[in-house]
Amino acid sequence: MIKQAKCKICRRTGEKLFLRGERCSSAKCSLIKRPYAPGQKPKRRKAGISEYGRELKEKQKIKKSYNLTEQEFKGYVKVLLDTKTKLVEDGPSALIKSIETRLDNIVFRLGIARSRGEARQMVTHGHFLVNGKRTDIPSRQIKIGEKISIRKESRDKAVFKNISEKAKKSQIPTWLSMDKETLEAGIKKYPKSEDVQLLGELSAVFEHYSR
Repeated sequence: MIKQAKCKICRRTGEKLFLRGERCSSAKCSLIKRPYAPGQKPKRRKAGISEYGRELKEKQKIKKSYNLTEQEFKGYVKVLLDTKTKLVEDGPSALIKSIETRLDNIVFRLGIARSRGEARQMVTHGHFLVNGKRTDIPSRQIKIGEKISIRKESRDKAVFKNISEKAKKSQIPTWLSMDKETLEAGIKKYPKSEDVQLLGELSAVFEHYSR
């Protein structure tokens, strides 16, 4: 996904999805400069929107903010829809657990990467160990008790420059833990709905894929 396309995604949804890290929090944000959908001229947003359109928009906001493909995101939801789980009670938390415990998302949540896209790339390049074993699978689900660390051979890479200082300043979610000296991290508890601030409405996501 090229940089320009990331900005267009935010402009199309009408909300900041923080796909470009620090730039999204600065005055350089494209949504601030051009707060309208992509195109040659500012476009007025339609006054009305169908229920399907609303569900689609909410789904897109969550999917794009987590840097997931349609196949990946749909897969997580379909697994829950195909079970006898009571969606009203367990579905949202189960989906949050699935997408939040991905290795690439945890790398982002720890403050090691500036965006989920960068975190995905770091994992794909094999810079991380899980329980001492190298992995290059961004979608790997991390369980409680498993340990995440940076490969010694990767510590000198430009992408990890000043990583120790950055880690000491970062504020990580309460459900994660990290030794800011060794940079070894893990999950203390599985995240629930109240632990995560989503950019979209989860109930609309289930309704969309239930059609």
